[in-house]
Amino acid sequence: MQYRGFGQLDWKVSALGYGAMRLPTTDQDSRSNNVDEKEAVRLLRYAIDQGVNYLDTAYIYHGGNSEQVVGRALADGYRAKVRLATKSPTWMIQGPDDFDRILAEQLRRLRTNTIDFYLLHGLSGNSWRNVILKHNLLKKAEAALADGRIRYLGFSFHDSYEAFPEILNGYDRWSFCQIQYNYMDIENQAGSQGLKLAAAKGLGVVVMEPLLGGRLANPPAAIRDIITAAQPSRAPADWALRWLWDQPEVSVVLSGMSTMDQVRANIETAQRSRIGSLTPADFQLIARVRQAYLERTAIPCTKCGYCMPCPHGVNIPRNFELFNDAELHEDLATSQFVYRTFFPEAEHASACQACRECEALCPQQLSISEWMPKVAAALGGSLETQ
Repeated sequence: MQYRGFGQLDWKVSALGYGAMRLPTTDQDSRSNNVDEKEAVRLLRYAIDQGVNYLDTAYIYHGGNSEQVVGRALADGYRAKVRLATKSPTWMIQGPDDFDRILAEQLRRLRTNTIDFYLLHGLSGNSWRNVILKHNLLKKAEAALADGRIRYLGFSFHDSYEAFPEILNGYDRWSFCQIQYNYMDIENQAGSQGLKLAAAKGLGVVVMEPLLGGRLANPPAAIRDIITAAQPSRAPADWALRWLWDQPEVSVVLSGMSTMDQVRANIETAQRSRIGSLTPADFQLIARVRQAYLERTAIPCTKCGYCMPCPHGVNIPRNFELFNDAELHEDLATSQFVYRTFFPEAEHASACQACRECEALCPQQLSISEWMPKVAAALGGSLETQ
């Protein structure tokens, strides 16, 4: 296993971290709450035995079962071999006391007295201002740091870049942050700019969704052909992971592995990872792949936001983004899941009243009112299955 610096801490983290959001399940649905505990423990311990020393879970993963299974997997001396990370579900916090109540429950689930890396989960500009600051949760977190319930405090981020510096610079005791980042997300959410900003401030940077929920590991046939023509022996996932590990600002890359084949393949790639190992030809290939994906975009929305706010509450750029994701990756099921699970219904495409006010403001001159029924039908229609 290769090891990398983690911000300003005097500790080296394995290049590959284990994300416990997609543990094996008994019904073969990676989003199910029915974790196959025996198999999950086998995978987790195998990864740790191969040198993985960063294990990430969260209060909500697998309906709470992820933390419980992870806690049991870390028995028999395995807890001492890893740094354990989990997250506070900030959207569930209605007042300051909820922070301590949830943290106490997580410590019980994980069968530990201290959580090494504790994250405020899924922060956005809105949740930063209206949950974290409103309820003074940083003081609660500092108390947990002081009494040893947690060792280091960080946050995971899901918003546009503009909110990232606000959160990053809004508190001076962050030790690390977690961002969605991959070769398709260089300008999405925190993006490359956020990665470099956090690293320059001395934070460890944890990368999530390195394969976009598996999409970059299983690209459409036309894109797979581009990759295999360049180097038949290298899998698409290998390219995506090594692109991340090439960057010195990346501390650890999380992978949500649900099969032993995935664990072994990712460990093998991690063992070959090096900073600055990609050649100019490698970067040219990834640029070609990125462009090939972008050419599959159905709706040429740039997410500039000029169309917002919609008088009827529709989040126009987000609807278009999810629809385009489904087209780019030939994966309607994932977009439907995100649309129905994490996207407020009041912002759905179905709320569009075809008033056309947005169309007069759109620099791309998109026929937004004509697209919205198509988006609503695709994302809100009959569920696709993986």
